[in-house]
Amino acid sequence: MKGRTTAWVAILFGGALWLQGCASAQVGDRVHLHDLGGLSIDRTEVTIGQFARYVQATGVRTRAEQEGGGFEFSGGWQRRPGWTWREPEGRPAAPEIPAVHLTHAEAAAYCQWAGGRLPTATEWRRAGFTELRARPPHPWVRGQTYPWTTGASPQGANTSDPDPWPRAAPVTQTRSGVNGLHDMGANVWEWAADARGDERQTLGGSWWYPANQMKADVQAWKPGDFYAVYIGFRCVYDGARSDQ
Repeated sequence: MKGRTTAWVAILFGGALWLQGCASAQVGDRVHLHDLGGLSIDRTEVTIGQFARYVQATGVRTRAEQEGGGFEFSGGWQRRPGWTWREPEGRPAAPEIPAVHLTHAEAAAYCQWAGGRLPTATEWRRAGFTELRARPPHPWVRGQTYPWTTGASPQGANTSDPDPWPRAAPVTQTRSGVNGLHDMGANVWEWAADARGDERQTLGGSWWYPANQMKADVQAWKPGDFYAVYIGFRCVYDGARSDQ
């Protein structure tokens, strides 16, 4: 792995500059949550690059690939030929873009291969809204529950409100939030383990939605065999070692 450097990016929000330290996180990092049974969680959403390594190792071919492409909502759900985890919008994408167009089972299979599992909604919400690190850096406060996954406000998340990313953002480039996690609010919806009949829960909202879909009380369920340009995932690991 290349050595880490710290870079500051100036981003314009509503006429005000916001400075983001965006290079402290690396794809593949995990955060150890001391107050959540020693659980570790992916610092970022699983990326195209990570999913590609899984496919190379297993030979898996996803349903979106087999069935002609994933879905996008435009006056109803529309199949987009050629849109898959490899090319989420039908053209090559950077390896740091979240892997999408994956069913719940496909996401769960990746997590199992990586030594983890999909989080429950309770685990996801605690990790996303309550600071659980043993020694969080300033200004985060251990044990505090925040109104947004980004802290006191949704600023810095990739939502439909004005921001630098018209579609999905590379996973380390949005504002780091509670527990040092990226994109627990917005960027792409994330599958959780919770089931309701044939439906599975998704959390956090996406770049297509306004910030209110990031809130902890939002209930969003989707067919478990569904796949779309807005839905990705991250994994959790029971008793796994991590970088914090």
